[in-house]
Formats: sequence, C-alpha cells, structure tokens
Amino acid sequence: MTLKSKILERILIAGSILLVVLWLFPYIYVICCSFKPGAEVIAVPPTFFPKVSSVENFANLFQRMDALKFLMNSLSTSLISTMIALILGSLAAYAIQRSGSRISVGLIVLILCLKMIPTSSIAVPIYEIISRLGLYDTRIALIIVYAAINMPFVMWTMLSFYEGIPRTLDEAACVDGCTSHQTFWKVILPIASPGLATAFIFTLFQAWNDFLIALLLTSTSAKTFTVGLAGFLSAYNLDLGPMCAGAFLFSFPVMVLSLTAQRYIVRGITAGAVKG
Repeated sequence: MTLKSKILERILIAGSILLVVLWLFPYIYVICCSFKPGAEVIAVPPTFFPKVSSVENFANLFQRMDALKFLMNSLSTSLISTMIALILGSLAAYAIQRSGSRISVGLIVLILCLKMIPTSSIAVPIYEIISRLGLYDTRIALIIVYAAINMPFVMWTMLSFYEGIPRTLDEAACVDGCTSHQTFWKVILPIASPGLATAFIFTLFQAWNDFLIALLLTSTSAKTFTVGLAGFLSAYNLDLGPMCAGAFLFSFPVMVLSLTAQRYIVRGITAGAVKG
C-alpha cells in the first residue's frame, strides 16, 4: 500500500468517525437529558452531561402516563402486523416471481406504485373505513392497517431475493414429488431467509415508529407509545424531561436490534444490486 493510499484511507476513517459522532450526537444528548433532574433539563445555558444523575424523569413518565400499557400496544401491534405482512407478502412475491406470465410485470409495477404512496395521502380514507367497521380505538385496526401498508415493501424486498434463486430448485423439488406449497416452505423459504429477516426488521421498524396512523385510529385503550408520548407536548407546556426519558425508553430496543441485525439490513439494501 502506497503512502498516498494510506493517507486517503485514514482520511476516510476520520471522516466516517466524524459522521457517526454527528449522527449520534442528538441521541446521546437525549440519553443525557433522561438522567438529568427536571430543572437541569430546561436550564439556561444547557449542559450536555448531567451534573447529578437522577431517575426523576422516568418516575414522572410512569406517573403521568400508562407507559407499560402503551409499550405493550406498540409491541403487540407491530409484531403481529409484521408477521401477517411477512407471510402474505412473501407468498404473493413468490407467486408473482415464479408465474412467468405477462401480468406479473404489471403486478410488479403495481407493487412499486403502492410502495410509493405516502401514508398521509390515504390517512383520511383509512380512518373512514375503520370507523365504519366499528374498529376505532382497537388493536385489530392498527394490525390490519400496518399489515396492509407494509405488505408492498415486503413483496418488493422478497422479489429481489427470489430472483437470485434459480428455478431449477423448484423443478428439482417438483420431480421429487413436492407440491408448490411444499416447495415454497421447505426449499425456497430457507434459502431466502436473509431476505425474510431483512423484510422483518424494516417492517417492524416502520410499524413500531408510526405516529400518524396511531394518532388517527386510537384514543385511549389502543393508544401506542408514540401517541402517548406526544401528550407531554401542548400549546402551553413542553415537559422535556419525561419526553426525553420516554424517547430513550422507546428507541433503545430499536437501536440494539439495529446493531444486532446490521448485516441483514445491509444485505437488504444491496439486494439485487449485483447479479450473476
């Protein structure tokens, strides 16, 4: 390695470290504010690290909000909707990719169009449908909506992975006496497990972090943690201490899962970029 390449490599490493620090700076500040006393959070001038560690903000959070119930609502709706979207989306993507018909191209374009629709543009029709079905403020409503919204993403992700699996495996399984259903579950799906894990992670994050749909479709019993946390923000009051504590409590599991599953996330982003 030449001197020039070594210098360039060190510059790239230093730049990467700087970008990571800048990206983590707001989150680290939220963590520090979570463990500050309430008065210190809003002190002027502000301090980055807490002068005295305190769990006052966490205590206020659990006193003023049913945090455990809201967390369970977020967890249950996210997990169940993700599993539904994963099962139906992977099956539909396999059928489209292996059909070989002309209509499959149109279906792929339709999936891409559905994936591009912003949630805010269909929020009002979703509210009308859920209200007419009598499912307002129920977990079932959130599960149905999250599964429907995230299914195009699952299908689009799985299509990229199915394209990399040769059709000869399907033919070999058929020769051995497997039905299409058995071929999918016993042969194709184990090979496409990295794609399944990628779709699971991204879909779970999208449902877990949702605010708009949960705000429209819930009021009390099915309220998620993101909507409950917004209650600390009003026109006349901004209670930053409990909000920081809640933000840390809500985001920490996602951060841990992201770091644990980062190889699947990278593989999902680069899926289909290289073929051969």
